[in-house]
This record gives sequence, structure tokens and C-alpha cells, in this order.
Amino acid sequence: MKDDTGNDTSGETTTGQDDRADESVSTPNTDSESDADPGPDPDPNSSLDPDPDTGRNPDPDDPPERTPDHGSNQSDSPPQSADSPVETKGYPGEDESTDETAGIGEADEAGQTDETAGAGETTHDEEPGDDEATRTDKPDGTDGTVTTDRIDGFSGDVDLDDLDLDEEDDDGETDEASRGLFDDLLEGEPIFENKEVLRPSYTPHKLPHREEQINNMATILVTALRGDTPSNILIYGKTGTGKTASAKFVSEELETTSQKYEVPCEVQYINCEVTDTQYRVLAQLANKFIEQNEAYIEDRLEELGELRDAAAEDPSELEGTDFGSVAAVENEIVTLEDDLEEFAPVPMTGWPTDRVYSTFFDAVDYHERVVVIMLDEIDKLVEKSGDDTLYNLSRMNSELDNSRVSIMGISNDLKFTDFLDPRVKSSLGEEEIVFPPYDATQLRDILQHRAETAFKSDTLSEDVIPLCAAFAAQEHGDARRALDLLRTAGELAERDRTETVEETHVRKAQEKIELDRVVEVVRTLPTQSKLVLYATILLEKNGVHNINTGEVFNIYKRLCEEIDADVLTQRRVTDLISELDMLGIVNAVVVSKGRYGRTKEINLSVPLDETEAVLLSDSRVGQVEDAQPFVQARFDN
Repeated sequence: MKDDTGNDTSGETTTGQDDRADESVSTPNTDSESDADPGPDPDPNSSLDPDPDTGRNPDPDDPPERTPDHGSNQSDSPPQSADSPVETKGYPGEDESTDETAGIGEADEAGQTDETAGAGETTHDEEPGDDEATRTDKPDGTDGTVTTDRIDGFSGDVDLDDLDLDEEDDDGETDEASRGLFDDLLEGEPIFENKEVLRPSYTPHKLPHREEQINNMATILVTALRGDTPSNILIYGKTGTGKTASAKFVSEELETTSQKYEVPCEVQYINCEVTDTQYRVLAQLANKFIEQNEAYIEDRLEELGELRDAAAEDPSELEGTDFGSVAAVENEIVTLEDDLEEFAPVPMTGWPTDRVYSTFFDAVDYHERVVVIMLDEIDKLVEKSGDDTLYNLSRMNSELDNSRVSIMGISNDLKFTDFLDPRVKSSLGEEEIVFPPYDATQLRDILQHRAETAFKSDTLSEDVIPLCAAFAAQEHGDARRALDLLRTAGELAERDRTETVEETHVRKAQEKIELDRVVEVVRTLPTQSKLVLYATILLEKNGVHNINTGEVFNIYKRLCEEIDADVLTQRRVTDLISELDMLGIVNAVVVSKGRYGRTKEINLSVPLDETEAVLLSDSRVGQVEDAQPFVQARFDN
């Protein structure tokens, strides 16, 4: 194609050659964006110089050379004057995406488009998927030739929000570190339906093989539903024989029946192994009754408020009540409000005991009711605080006006009443109920009843429950031990990710439960401490009791010589004995020998045979062969 002078201009690219108005440089034209596929990249050697043949700028009125149409839209931007400088500085922060036009470009009549990254800065479009880096056209600064520089992806104005930092690997796998600690553990199906059923704190709706004892308790306590004072009850039995569970079961039935017949009767439970002093027992009981009294007063105030409002409109509403007028109702409301303000909880320490007892007495006697106080592990209370608490509780009925109190004591010690005051013993032990140990058959029935609720169906093999019952019956018929064994076996099966609980899990659970914590401490002792403990065991095995430090040191030295170990000083051995005493392995008491000074008398606090077996399992202590001559030689000396 030739221009008006006859010169050939077909080799020139029309991109950026038209004259542009000055005001169009600073005004982006967003209408020039193309929705179609981008065209080919413009020639990077495009020039804004005058025609080299004619020496003049191309006439803006000349029609540009037509190029194949690639679907690009034409720009409506007015031309820029040839005398105006080309502005090449882009705006900071402009998006240099190849899909958007950030500056001003002008397409020729064939649809070819120039896109600029800034005002006058051109960014070349690329086909989707093209790996070429983004380019910018800028003047060289010497001859006006536009050069193309390749921009580093992190040196330009790149928006980090457009970067996908969480892109998956080529194989689509996520990072292994993103998995949580418990993800793998939660993948397996649980075996338990309700594990709490196997806890000792759970009170079942039915207690197999305890019907006789439950009926005896119910026969004694039924008088409370008639408004009379029940006899005091003492319940005896070994650990795990169902004493507490049966007593709680009867108590729940008693409270449920009292609500059914609208009889004010309640049971207060206290674990004397935790609440083991007279002050704590009385304070805990007082605070419970204060809370109940506050709730009682609030309900009563609500009833009287409704009665007062109804009687103000219709005085006949007072008929059948204890009030003869609205003023009487008002007086009762004021009295109750004053009582509500007077109630104050008892602090857990700081008050005199007689004040705590007086507060408890006033709180329990505030309104008519029958109270059964259940003291679990009552022997612990007697050992710690004596029988003063039991004496006060058993004698307070003679002073109460509105309420009645009965005591239900539960103990593992059949002889704890031997240490009670005869007056307390006679009033406290009005009724006695003994719970015998379970046998294997009874334990199997108990486990079967609990397992139906605790485990999912078809998760227990046939040998699991009989084996758990047999292990527990071998000791003393402890149902609590049998339940713990079954629960531990289920937990081990879950950890192994098996679908059923097998006999092997029960045997592993038995070994786990039988592992004495003290024996585990012995196994992890340092070698020197093991030698000191072994010397103590050898002395006790040979009939020496109240062993002193010097005797232990003599045997310890011979043991060190036998296994070629360093011999510590006697003072250091005394320190090791004190450490064993702190761990509860031995019992060391300092005694005075008069003019011979003071020494420690040492006795074992752990099973002798089991402890010796653990010590001999040590590689160094096990080197001692036939230690009997050492002890005998010591006695000969």
C-alpha cells in the first residue's frame, strides 16, 4: 500500500502511529476491552518515527493499512497530536493482567488493538496458556524506538491476590502435614454406644442380684413417705458389692415417689472420703438446704402474689386458705422476703463450728420435710474427725420442730463402729444391711445387662463377658473391677481398630489393670536406689523388722561389691532411703536410741515378692547370685 506521495508504507505497523489528543492520554477508556480472543502480538519493532522515505509523519487522514480482523473492538479514543510527547510512565499499582486494558489503545480498521498497562505503556495480549512473560513497550530514549523488555513476575506491579498459593501438586494430593492429629483415629468405627454405662458413677435402672438388699432399704425408708422418721441404717460390704449403687437407686425411687404423693421428702448424698471433717459436712449440708429454702420462698412468694391480686378483686378467693384478709397475705409476703434476705451461705472455712451447726439446724428446720442424709465412706469421717458429727446428727431430731432427719451410713469396714461412742453406736446402728460379694455367675449377669447398653450390637465375642466375670470373681467378687475390665478391653479393641472385642483384649486389659503404679516406680528407679531397696528386702526376708540405716548400709556395700558398682557413703544411702519413703515404697521413721543417737527404722510399704521380682528383672541387680550368704555373714559378724 502506498501513501499520497507514492511511498510504500505496507511495512509499517499502524500500532500507536495515529495522532492522539493530549487529554486522551490521562483518561483510560474501558470501552476498548475485548471479549473476543486476543489477536496476534504487535510487532515489537513498531516505530513512532516519521516515514524514512518521505521524512514526514503519516497523514492522520490517510486510511490505515488493513490487517486481518481478529475480533478485537475498535477504540473510540481521539488521536494524539504528533507534536505531543508519548507518555510512558505507568500508574503505580495498575493491574498488568493481559486480559484487561489499563491504558489507552487504538485498534485499526481491521480490528487490531493496542492495550496499554499505563497511560502510553503497552502490554501485549497473549493467547491463554502462553508461557511468555508479560512485556512492556517503552521508548528507548535515544532514537524513539520502542523496545520490549521482559518483566520478572516479582519485580513488577503484581497483585499477590491473583496468585494461587494453595495449588495442589500435579498428582492432586494434599500435603500430609495438613492432616490433624486425630484424623486417623476418628476414621475407625466406634465400638461403644454409651461408655458411661460402664463407669462406677452410673446408677442403672435395674440392679441384678441385689433385690433383697434393696427391698430391705425400701421397707425401712417407706415410713418417710408417711411423714415419720425412718430408722438409721448402716450398710456394710466390700468394695464393688453394689452398696452405693443400691443406696442411690433406692434414694431416687424415694424422691420420685414423694413427688408423686406430694410428700416433702429428700435425700442428701455426701462422700466422706472427700468431705472428711465435721465443719465441711455441716457446711455442705447447710448450703444445700439454704439453696432449697431460697427456691421454696421464691415459689411461695409467687403463689402469694397471685393470691393477693385475685383477692383484691374478689375476697372470696381467700376462702379455703390460711388467710382471712388481703392484709394477712401482705404480712406473709413481707415475712418471706425478710427470711430470704437473712439466708447467707456458709463459707468453707472461717466460722466457728457451733455457728455452722446452728445455721445448718435453722436451714433444715425451716419448713416441714423428711431428710435422709447418706454418708458414703462414713468410716473415713470417723477416722479423721471422730464421732462428734454422727453424735450431733443422730441427736438433732429431739430438737427439730418441722423436719425429721435420718442417717444412712455406708462403709467398707465392718469394725469401724467399734471405735464409736456407745451412745452414737446405739442410735446410729438401728438397722444394718450387709452386702455379700458377687460370684462369677452374678457378675456375668451384671456385665451382660450393662453391655447391652454400653456396646453396639455384635461387637463382643462370646468369651469376653465370662472371662471378665471370672477374673473379677477370683479376687473378691468386685463388680466395679469387672466393669473396669470390660471397659478397658473395649478401649483396647478400639485402639487396635478392630470391629469386635476378643478374648485377647480382655487378657491385655487384665495385665494393664494389675500393673501396680508402685511396682512401675520400682522398675524405673536408678541402680543405686534399687540396691538400697534390695538390701531392705533381703533383711525383711530373713526376719529382720524395724530395720535401721546401718543394717541396710552393710548389706548395700556387699551388693555393690558383688556387681562391681560404686559404693556410696552412708549419708548418701540415708538420702536414698528418704527418697524411697517419699515415693511410698518404704516407711522410714526417725527414732531416738537415747545415748546411742537417732536412727531411721525402715519397713517395706509394697508387696515383698512382687517388688523383689521387679528388682531382679534389672540387668545389673539380676547379677547378684545367692544373696543369702551376704545376709548370713552380716548376722555372724
